[in-house]
Amino acid sequence: MAKGSVKGNGKAGKRGDKTAESGPAVSKTLLIGAGAVFALIFGAFVAVTNTTAPAPPASAIGGAFQLTSQAGQPVTETALLGKPHLVFFGYTHCPDVCHTTLFEMSEILRALGPAANIGALFVTTDPERDTPDVLKEYLANFDPRIIGLTGDRAQIDAVLRNYRIYAKRAPGKEEDYSVDHSSAVYLMDKNGHFVTAFNVGRKPEEAARDLQRYL
Repeated sequence: MAKGSVKGNGKAGKRGDKTAESGPAVSKTLLIGAGAVFALIFGAFVAVTNTTAPAPPASAIGGAFQLTSQAGQPVTETALLGKPHLVFFGYTHCPDVCHTTLFEMSEILRALGPAANIGALFVTTDPERDTPDVLKEYLANFDPRIIGLTGDRAQIDAVLRNYRIYAKRAPGKEEDYSVDHSSAVYLMDKNGHFVTAFNVGRKPEEAARDLQRYL
């Protein structure tokens, strides 16, 4: 029984060896063929996609607006034309982020010098409290090139949507409330088109050198 068992196992082993020799060869051939077919299909798909897919829009940030400056003058998106602008959204009752950001923007403008052809906008997210007079008093603490903009709620909501800015009044007292909002500073080029979110939290001289490319 033991001998027969060993012999039988030996034959089975030979048959298994033969199968093992032919099996991978068949599998390898099938894999190579399947790979070639897949490559042809994928190549055709890429070619069709590249020739028929529409090009994405250059930017989804920005657009038309009609607001009022701290001087009481009407301001539209045409104010962005002719020179690059830094654009920041916030509000005058902001406890920390807004005045810090405006100070950093002022330092960058100072580093560029008074003759630099650049502008800056501070658009309120709290038009109910930020009237032109309130903006005027608040912005007197910063570089005079920073123009404050306000409007009615519908006008502000429209520009917030166009610039993809999040802003929401937080729960609180009727008078003493805060507004949660996006804190990014946008760089817009001479044509009023969005370039990038600009880092103002670095050394003013470094940021000024970066802006020189767009003047």
